[in-house]
Amino acid sequence: MLHEDDSPSIGSKENHRKREKGVLVYPVYSRRSGGLSVGINLFPDKKHCNFDCPYCEVFPFSCDAEFSTEQMEADLRDAIAVALDRNIPVKDICFSGNGEPTLSPFFPEALEIAGHVRMELVPEANLVLITNGTGLLEERLFSLLREAAFSSGLDIWLKLDAGTPEWYKKMNRSNLPYNEIIEAIKKFVACAPVTIQTMLCVVDGESPSSEEAISWEKLILELLAIADRSAVKGRVGIREPAPRSGRTEIPLRKVQIYGKARPAPEDPIAGALPAEYLEARAASLRAALAKVCAAAPPEGNTAAGGAMGIAPNVEVYP
Repeated sequence: MLHEDDSPSIGSKENHRKREKGVLVYPVYSRRSGGLSVGINLFPDKKHCNFDCPYCEVFPFSCDAEFSTEQMEADLRDAIAVALDRNIPVKDICFSGNGEPTLSPFFPEALEIAGHVRMELVPEANLVLITNGTGLLEERLFSLLREAAFSSGLDIWLKLDAGTPEWYKKMNRSNLPYNEIIEAIKKFVACAPVTIQTMLCVVDGESPSSEEAISWEKLILELLAIADRSAVKGRVGIREPAPRSGRTEIPLRKVQIYGKARPAPEDPIAGALPAEYLEARAASLRAALAKVCAAAPPEGNTAAGGAMGIAPNVEVYP
């Protein structure tokens, strides 16, 4: 159980190290959440991921800790209680931890439990999944996430680090085919709202090429077009508001561009890029989005081709 005396303080990078010591729930300060994020770790015993990103902050470890949904729920309730007792707002409950959450056989049940606890204790908080998107290659997980996006208001943060197969090999170093992952993401954004998250960093002394940057931007625009066409055609993105927020969803919620800010076990293979570079990439994308959305037909005009003209926010976290 997590008690007030041993709960981590908020604001230090060391908070993330807690998850490498067998914990199932770890409260951390999250720059992208803008406050306290209560993390859920489905892999307390060792790292388990089908990506091998050189910037990954999870250090090698192993222990005899075991995951159980009962312990997770107890620790989650304890962590939220401590935060509320200290008058610290809980911004979100987030599935992340030591690997890709959707690889865990406990993920479906854990997601359901976390959703219930959120609605009971902190209904104003978001429910977040940080994922590399490979779970979308499995129909069972695809359907689960699509349903959760609406029934539980799950905010799915999909990793999209690369616009080309070449940069994907450097950034994510996975044997899973890049094109298959991209096609699965395209299929998913056609039926559920998502947040796109992109890490920009140096790898082996190499920055993303101009070709890579252009390809990534085009891919974001394509995803927005797919999402918007589907939203108008099937009203996918503007269903009834999800229970968590009371707001009407849009197909592509936001694009998060973030830089390397924490140490990684493979340093210095991956390195931080200047904040100015991240801002320049964001500015280019915002301009492209504004141009596309300005040219879109009026909302609801399905006869004109379907684009709703709703641009997602582009956020930068150096």
